[in-house]
Amino acid sequence: MIGLAAKLAKDRALANGFGTNETALKYLNQDFEALSSECIQSGTLFKDTAFPAISSSLGFKELGPNSSKTQGVVWKRPTELCSSPQFITGGATRTDICQGALGDCWLLAAIASLTLNEQVLSRVVPKNQSFQENYSGIFHFQFWQFGEWVDVVIDDRLPTKNGELVFVHSAEGSEFWSALLEKAYAKLNGSYEALSGGATTEGFEDFTGGIAEWYELKKAPPNLFKIIQKALATGSLLGCSIDITSAAETEAITFQKLVKGHAYSVTAAEEVSYRGSQEKLIRIRNPWGEVEWTGAWSDNSGEWNSVDPDVRERLIKRCDDGEFWMSFTDFLRHYSRLEICNLSPDTLTSDKYKKWSLVKMDGTWRRGSTAGGCRNFPNTFWTNPQFLIKLEEADDDPDDNEDGCTFLVGLIQKNRRKQRKMGEDMHTIGFAIYQVPKQMSGQTNVHLSKEFFLRNKATEKSDTFINLREVLNRFRLPPGEYVIVPSTFEPNLIGDFCVRVFSEKNAESQVVDDEIEANIEEPDLSEDQIDPGFMRLFQKLAGADKEISAFELFGILKKVISSREDIKSDGFSIETCKTIVDLLDSDGSGKLGLKEFNILWSKLQKYQRIYRNIDVDRSGTMNAYEMRKALEQAGFKLNCQLHELLVARYADEELSIDFDNFVRCLLRLEIMFKLFRQLDTEKTGVVPLTEANWLSLTII
Repeated sequence: MIGLAAKLAKDRALANGFGTNETALKYLNQDFEALSSECIQSGTLFKDTAFPAISSSLGFKELGPNSSKTQGVVWKRPTELCSSPQFITGGATRTDICQGALGDCWLLAAIASLTLNEQVLSRVVPKNQSFQENYSGIFHFQFWQFGEWVDVVIDDRLPTKNGELVFVHSAEGSEFWSALLEKAYAKLNGSYEALSGGATTEGFEDFTGGIAEWYELKKAPPNLFKIIQKALATGSLLGCSIDITSAAETEAITFQKLVKGHAYSVTAAEEVSYRGSQEKLIRIRNPWGEVEWTGAWSDNSGEWNSVDPDVRERLIKRCDDGEFWMSFTDFLRHYSRLEICNLSPDTLTSDKYKKWSLVKMDGTWRRGSTAGGCRNFPNTFWTNPQFLIKLEEADDDPDDNEDGCTFLVGLIQKNRRKQRKMGEDMHTIGFAIYQVPKQMSGQTNVHLSKEFFLRNKATEKSDTFINLREVLNRFRLPPGEYVIVPSTFEPNLIGDFCVRVFSEKNAESQVVDDEIEANIEEPDLSEDQIDPGFMRLFQKLAGADKEISAFELFGILKKVISSREDIKSDGFSIETCKTIVDLLDSDGSGKLGLKEFNILWSKLQKYQRIYRNIDVDRSGTMNAYEMRKALEQAGFKLNCQLHELLVARYADEELSIDFDNFVRCLLRLEIMFKLFRQLDTEKTGVVPLTEANWLSLTII
């Protein structure tokens, strides 16, 4: 319940504009300005109690407290390491980023890409930080985290051995922005060790809020050149590299002056008329500012002599040092991988760029309710969260003559690095996309059923299920309505995720979920209409006071259930019987009279029929995933969040719901719906509650 309240508070903050880069959420509620002012006024250097300078901040296994790798580590401030430490000197450059004793080269490659784009860098590394002016041992950085920007505060105590930084450091040794950035990112993920192993695209996204895709150039799609041109037109960050086969090849230079294992950026893609045909050219930048390709279409190659002089002048003149052209064919032949970080619409302020349209949807997988696994599990797949996207506008410049909508789908699992110290890691995740049938078009509040998925094949799906933070694919489909179903490969895995859709044209989206409603059948019988046989039974059971207490009900239900072979149950607990009496007691006597007991009896018979109908394998129990259908048969439609709460409350460890809990759940739902409708006198769907009202309702 506390977690739900915290989520609602966070959602409210995001709705009020917090979580953007300009108004980032304060990570762990630490306010950089306030903490900095306190330290300056007190004349002390900041010590971060949320990420202290102790062994657990280093790691949990390889870098754990008893690891040989962490023996002799001393945390020191830059002012203790050199006489004149600098935050950034002469702008951020790739030489500021030298890898230390941590397998986070994926992160460092992403940090290096930041140095190529000052605007993007300034969103991650706030300006006006230094070791001179107003220095108080505190720094802060901003990262994108699953749809929102967070501001992370750290102190500047860094792990050292023998007077040198253990992890990231600058070549000169006096510049510390990259080491402090790495520490802030380690804090965000729980420890330094949590950063070991990953994909550069993960860093790309956390530094930009964009969506990153990558291509193996040996298997390049036929329209890759067009994809590159469009990416450049939208201001995307593009990087490419040549694989190495051994550590000895790192930064080895080929005979045509290409550097292996080195991160290049792609800066332009053009087609020129060359000897009667069109030649595709691509411009690449070596961040070293030197060492350039010497093959065809290089700066002084003869191919340029056969190109229109005006075109040649325009293209060659725009090259900076370290920048060169090559044919797209040579690019595919010599380079191994291309990475594209498509930037979110809010990143670029310049009007010269086209902008992607972005929609983001959050969801959860929970055991027994919304963690249905992949299509290999047809009995539970349909319970996964579902998201609707409407693609209504076709691309402006399709590769062929057919209308189509280009879009990227990225499924990210949240906060999994933090789980590593608890022995967890990334789930294996993927997604499928289904076209909404015409007869269901516009019915947004209908959770697609098990029967739908049994009858319909996926229109598209992720290339694979994989245990990375994100699964991402590019698609092109005809305009229409589609449902995205994200899932883990195996069912019953717990996790939080977000789905992002970047589309060339506007796309609408929403969670596909049932509207909350209840169709409660309430028998309205007076006592003289009750069957005489039932009246005699009641008088026999009720005794002299002609009412049935919770303890008497306990004995009655125990006998009833024990006689049923088709329903497995340990019998109703006394607590359940007290709940039943509390919920159905209309006159405040604390017991059930004839009419109240008659209502209970008819409900129990109805609930037994539903329970048997849902129990298709005749096991005598109900699986938690079957609860949704059972509730529908009882007249209730609930959204996914409520199903998660009900399963968490009423299912056991084996995800079974016995008849006792099934009855308790249905009766509680009935009374809560009735109470709400009584309080909602204006039929607005909103009920104001005093604190006393709230406590009274939650105690029921």
